[in-house]
Amino acid sequence: MIYRQHARVLVQGMTGKQGSFWTEKMLACGTQVVAGVNPKRAGERHLGLPVYATARAAMAETPFDWAVMFIPPAAAREAALDAIEAGAKTVVILTEHIPARDVIAIHHAAARRGTRIVGPNTAGIVTPGEGFVGIMPGHNGNIFQPGEVGVISRSGSLGTLICLNLTRAGIGQSAFLGIGGDPMIGTTTRDALEALDRDAGTRAIVMVGEIGGSMEEEAAAYAAGMSKPVVSFIAGRASPPGKKMGHAGAIVSGAFGSYAGKRRALEAAGVAVADTPGEIPHLLRAAFGLPRTAEGVTLHA
Repeated sequence: MIYRQHARVLVQGMTGKQGSFWTEKMLACGTQVVAGVNPKRAGERHLGLPVYATARAAMAETPFDWAVMFIPPAAAREAALDAIEAGAKTVVILTEHIPARDVIAIHHAAARRGTRIVGPNTAGIVTPGEGFVGIMPGHNGNIFQPGEVGVISRSGSLGTLICLNLTRAGIGQSAFLGIGGDPMIGTTTRDALEALDRDAGTRAIVMVGEIGGSMEEEAAAYAAGMSKPVVSFIAGRASPPGKKMGHAGAIVSGAFGSYAGKRRALEAAGVAVADTPGEIPHLLRAAFGLPRTAEGVTLHA
């Protein structure tokens, strides 16, 4: 699920306003976008790339590895199943508000075909220095810089803030993995943590979580056995119990999914938990036994 520059990307909904805007940014950033999909404009070229009626038609003529969807909720199921059946290895679903039964159908088809689903309701994936897939500002060098810290986030906006803070502190990122804020997502926090743990270019990991669900607790169980340092921030500390806050997956039922429960699980696993996003660079530095300085933060002594 970590994007690499050799991976070929199909953009479903490429000719629309958002699809066009972000495709241009992805191309400029180095992402290998090879084609787009729009049934009404099949046979045309857009942004210099061929447009096909379906992902299956695109695969037959212009093979791809990843698909990213700029598709409205009502059409998301059909588009995702098209990409899965075409043979996409990874499908990045940016769309939110997809009906639950459609999401279940997508995950079932992906499991059957061995396709990795990122999302729904994800902002995407960024590998600084190689490219990005989605709507994260991977093209902005003030936010993302190549480095050795992997970042996982359910929230795109909060993930952007974290990466901005890291870059300003002199800490580059090996990868940003936006897993999405919906209740039923294809890639969990633990899945992303395992991927970064296996990644040779990642020395430390920042895990950005939220109240609701049990993904952070499940990731904590894995983090307990890791040798790479893990630092976390959990959004929703001051949220009232039993209320949905922001993402559809950010809802607390009793003690289940609470901030306190998540923090306890993470700290018991040896994960340093920041009270504010601004503390993360200093916690990373401390994890490597390096002094905290006002001039900036680097993971190199």
